[in-house]
Amino acid sequence: MAKLSKDELIKTVEEMSVLELADLVKALEEKFGVSAQAFAAAPASNAAAAAESAEPKEEQTVFNVVVASSGANKIAVIKALRELVPTLGLKEAKDLVDAAPKEVMTAVNKKTAEEAKQKLTTAGATVELK
Repeated sequence: MAKLSKDELIKTVEEMSVLELADLVKALEEKFGVSAQAFAAAPASNAAAAAESAEPKEEQTVFNVVVASSGANKIAVIKALRELVPTLGLKEAKDLVDAAPKEVMTAVNKKTAEEAKQKLTTAGATVELK
């Protein structure tokens, strides 16, 4: 296998679809035993940690955004999807919307997932967070 220069690698990544990029991230995580998730900003204090251990509630921190249906205004949904995922081409965005239910964002934080859901719902899509 020929070694790619940094510029060639960046060009290759730019040309990939969202789904291909998600697969690439998963493969890299498995290969190197790492996670693409952001680390927690600061550790909890001892009192907060003790309170949390008394009530073991796991809050979901990583979400997948799934377009369940495009609704009546498919063009607005495609535009919103392209705003959320700038690397997505027009044809790829249309194909994702046509193939609903389809995952459009993988392993994003809660804030990003909520913003994506709001934008897609405003455009007319039915969206699920998983």
